[in-house]
Amino acid sequence: MTEEYRHVPVMIDEVIRELDPKPGEVVCDCTVGGAGHSIELAKRVSPDGLSIGIDQDDMALNAATARFRREAPEAQVKLLKGNFASLDSLLVDAEVPGVDCVLFDLGVSSPQLDIPQRGFSYHEDAPLDMRMDPGIHTTTAAEVINTKNEADLTRILRIYSDESFAPRIARAIVRERERCPIETTLQLAQIVKDAVPAAARRQGHPARKTFQALRIEVNHEFDALERGLRAAIRWANTGGRICVISYHSREDRIVKHVFVEMSQACICPPELPVCVCGYVPILKVRTKKPLVASDEEVAANPRSRSARMRVAVKQDVTNV
Repeated sequence: MTEEYRHVPVMIDEVIRELDPKPGEVVCDCTVGGAGHSIELAKRVSPDGLSIGIDQDDMALNAATARFRREAPEAQVKLLKGNFASLDSLLVDAEVPGVDCVLFDLGVSSPQLDIPQRGFSYHEDAPLDMRMDPGIHTTTAAEVINTKNEADLTRILRIYSDESFAPRIARAIVRERERCPIETTLQLAQIVKDAVPAAARRQGHPARKTFQALRIEVNHEFDALERGLRAAIRWANTGGRICVISYHSREDRIVKHVFVEMSQACICPPELPVCVCGYVPILKVRTKKPLVASDEEVAANPRSRSARMRVAVKQDVTNV
């Protein structure tokens, strides 16, 4: 694996326990990254099972390929380039009939954030890009910053990062871009720093939430999550397990909403003699409350502190 992709898989013990991969099954890691989770899943379904890994980042796919060759050479692997929002077409092209274990680890891999040229970091100067895959996403963070009106910028900052000072930051951005275009990461970081109160600057980097919100906006991450999750449910075999690790409260709410909706039984009024709504439970939700990382893991890997895991199982609806 490349030095840039030394990525520690979050909640790996819980992932293995909840997905419970068995020899001969098909597993699909929809966010393969450096293959930290995928390697452990592949070892448990090999040699007859199939491991599918999806990522829109070429660097991640190269790192995953190298790691599989080194650590699980016996595994049957298909690594697919794309966003999990396109899961339907990706699995059709891969000629996969169904999946037994599906994993979404929604955290952004730290190597993507750490490479200055990608434009994700507020610590290094670079063009404001933030696109996970420039071939799919055409709008850069610079275009968002320089074209959205103040109200839209405020909305993006509030919804995607819970930024308390969203109006002040949006106003400062609009004021500054009237003087000159905002084109680099450090330029934006300084604008945010100057816009927030001094006390807020002592509580972590003041631009962290702004950069998070822009990344989500540029890559349409929340829309992609709901599309990908619903596709995963369709592709899951009866008894298939679906595990989602999220790091953002809104992501977790999306997962919870989809799981609750798809586990819904009849919603007809009790006075009706027969069901007319047609609702049948597609899923059984295992996690009424999300699972969290252990204290030991958080101490060893602070990135896991905000992780929330939800798990559901595909039900047999063939006889309904």
